[in-house]
Amino acid sequence: MAGQNGSIVQHSLDALLEDESFLPDLREQDRKLAFTSLTAILSTPNHIHKSFLRIALENGKVIRIPAFRVQHNNTLGPYKGGIRFHESVNEDEVTNLASLMTLKNALHEVPFGGGKGGVIIDPRDFTVKELHQICKKYVHYFSDILGPDKDIPAPDMGTGDKEMDWMMAEYKSIRPGTPYRGSFTGKSIINGGSLGRKEATGKGVYFTYRYMMSDFLEDHKEWLGAQENPFAQTALDHSNRPLKMAVQGFGNVGSIAALEAFQCAHLKNRVVAVSDRNVTLYNEDGLNIPALVDYTANNNGELPMTEEELDGLEIKAELLDREKVLYLDVDVLVLAALEDQVHKDNMTQIKAKIIVEGANAPVTTEADDYLADKGVIIIPDILANAGGVIVSYFEWVQGRETQFYREEQVFKLLFDKMQNTMDTILPQFFGDPFPLRQNCYIHAVMKLSTVLFRQGKLY
Repeated sequence: MAGQNGSIVQHSLDALLEDESFLPDLREQDRKLAFTSLTAILSTPNHIHKSFLRIALENGKVIRIPAFRVQHNNTLGPYKGGIRFHESVNEDEVTNLASLMTLKNALHEVPFGGGKGGVIIDPRDFTVKELHQICKKYVHYFSDILGPDKDIPAPDMGTGDKEMDWMMAEYKSIRPGTPYRGSFTGKSIINGGSLGRKEATGKGVYFTYRYMMSDFLEDHKEWLGAQENPFAQTALDHSNRPLKMAVQGFGNVGSIAALEAFQCAHLKNRVVAVSDRNVTLYNEDGLNIPALVDYTANNNGELPMTEEELDGLEIKAELLDREKVLYLDVDVLVLAALEDQVHKDNMTQIKAKIIVEGANAPVTTEADDYLADKGVIIIPDILANAGGVIVSYFEWVQGRETQFYREEQVFKLLFDKMQNTMDTILPQFFGDPFPLRQNCYIHAVMKLSTVLFRQGKLY
């Protein structure tokens, strides 16, 4: 497990090794050997599958497209993770994301393991028929390793319910007579998808921030004030006053999170900036988020890029470079775009004191350490953006039972599950000197380590 995930997992294992109250049956040399086994198991994937999809384009050309499915760990259940269609996809990225899924499911008590898929394409370069063919070929090439009780893909960057519908249909044709509804999640409602799945990640991202700064803070204000902890002070400093928020990325996650913030009755948010791959829109007095959501829904997901477009929508905003969203003088920054957006070359320019990771790994290790030393609260991806996999689990359960929940039931179940996680993690975070990311990883590693020990897989 390379990169940020690997280093934090190793720090977590090192801390747990010294804590003899954890797995007390393991002592002295046996304990050291067991933890060496844990390092080996958690630092490497079980399987890396790679293929080249043969695709016949509509112009008559035949191309070969690299595709991956990485299965990191299935200790807690079937492999689970999205399939990403993006030109930046590579084996290391998919492997790291698969390991993050293992940890995320462990943290939130979701009975799945970790997996991830990827295809190296820009979906905008292909016709609908060609994308349909790519989806079918992906399932055909990896059909032996996929299935409702083996490995269950879901949407990710560049994919959605349309692609999952195509993939499930191909799986059904390849495996006639076998259960198929749970083979993919994130499907359309008519094909067995769950109400609320599309909005789940964005709603979960905002909920983690809202719950920490509203419910938890109100219930523990006196206790927080007694803590000699810079993160507790940051939270208290930002309580009971209007907070300015910027959202990087206005896709399915960022737009929903921004809309939740705009409509929130619990906190006095003012969403002053949003961005996409083209532009940042800024208004000190707050943006009309519902109007921007409606616009992007009808314009290929892109924000307005000219004064004329803004005037036509009666939206007041300055047009800034897309990177400017990171450096604005705001209280809260939601990162819902790509990996590695805050790094060693720009971390000193970040002014927000609360960062919420809607994307996977948007803050690098160096930046994470630097900002934590400054008392910046970072709600990490492993905690904040788990809404998608949690509701994917609900979809999987509904498909097996052929009993479907109402949307309000789905969101209540989602928020209850995320609240349970935060009620476990936040007291440790505000009481201990560890950043929130480290607390989350320790909790996830504890769950995985305990199950692996109980299953006899450490010796």
